[in-house]
Amino acid sequence: MKSYKDPPEKTVTICCEVELGSGVSVIVRDEGQGFDPANVSDPTTTENIECDHGRGIYLMRALMDEVHFEQGGTEVHMRKGFKREST
Repeated sequence: MKSYKDPPEKTVTICCEVELGSGVSVIVRDEGQGFDPANVSDPTTTENIECDHGRGIYLMRALMDEVHFEQGGTEVHMRKGFKREST
């Protein structure tokens, strides 16, 4: 999904790998300017609760087991492990 600021000719690449019995890894790469993940505001604080941005990274970190950013913030790596059910 592209931000409204991105020109339509820019591309987003998504790579997904599923490891049976282990988990799923996703890499999302775009041609945007990138960002510094250390400077992303917490969307749950009082001063940011009504902001119209900043929830995507919050949700990724809340739902995935691992999240890290590379290439100056133009690439996000996420991993979610599968929990094995005991029989």
